[in-house]
Amino acid sequence: MNIPNLLTILRILLTPLLVIFLINERYDLAFVVFAAAGISDGLDGFLARVMKQKTRIGAILDPIADKALLASAYITLAVMGLVPNWLAVTVISRDIIIVFGVLVLLLFQSGIEIHPTIISKLTTLFQLLTVFTVLFATVTHMDLTRILVCCYILTSILTVASGLDYLYKGVMMLGNE
Repeated sequence: MNIPNLLTILRILLTPLLVIFLINERYDLAFVVFAAAGISDGLDGFLARVMKQKTRIGAILDPIADKALLASAYITLAVMGLVPNWLAVTVISRDIIIVFGVLVLLLFQSGIEIHPTIISKLTTLFQLLTVFTVLFATVTHMDLTRILVCCYILTSILTVASGLDYLYKGVMMLGNE
């Protein structure tokens, strides 16, 4: 087990801790856990490239860790009224569509490889940034309403665009079968 994969597993393990802290309204601890998880997300990919330690398991676990962390954060924050429900539904719907798309592709094609695109990486970045900003505003009691509205809009636009991009590519892959 290499360091990048250990960081990915750490992110998976931090996810339930984040939810527990959010449910218990320990926003300070939730903020720290989420920041650590976010940093580990960038760090694991960076280290895998620099140390030439990209692995198949890492390529599978990394998006799972991202989806678990972000889905858990958005669902919990929406239930608590800290992010708009429509945004949580948008984020979760994209992930569900992607997962079902991958399953369909696996049924019809063998050996598919899905590589994250620039738009999907930007989407993940803005989804992380939005949760980070919500938690930061909650912990500091700062009025970041304007910034949050911008985050919500940009995150939703990128999420929808990324989902459509994956959908288009999936249909094209099926059409070549």
